Amino acid sequence: MARFKANEIKLLVATTVIEVGVDVPNATIMIIEHAERFGLAQLHQLRGRVGRGSQRSACLLLFKDPLSETAQARLETIKSTEDGFEIAEKDLELRGQGDLLGTRQSGMPGYRLAVPDVHRHLLEFAHDDAKALMERNPALKRPDGEAARTLLYLFRKDLALPLIRAG
Repeated sequence: MARFKANEIKLLVATTVIEVGVDVPNATIMIIEHAERFGLAQLHQLRGRVGRGSQRSACLLLFKDPLSETAQARLETIKSTEDGFEIAEKDLELRGQGDLLGTRQSGMPGYRLAVPDVHRHLLEFAHDDAKALMERNPALKRPDGEAARTLLYLFRKDLALPLIRAG
């Protein structure tokens, strides 16, 4: 890597370890093999490793047909924008937000009553109320805490109490 950065060698072959923290202004072309296998955030990070200097740069995405609908949408997004916020929104749309109080990092949340897009304002109220409850009753021992424990149990989120306490 040091020899590449010093321009002593012209070609660097790397794994995705190159994704974060590499700043080599003379890197002008990147080829990503099997781009259909990567998520939007990773593709955006990888692409960001080139074009840091004054020279023109390009990132080529190689993929294998047939593409799934999701892979096609990811590659089209990377092709059409460099805006990280837009990419993050598309990623959320494609992958889902996962389970905020659990371990799933993708997929649609298992809400039983609320739909995030429709009830966003209600979810914000609920978040504020839950935060206030934890501040005034961290052990959830009083009646309002017992009610919260019961709801968490009923919605199968009682195992999330340590995460909630952690903030």
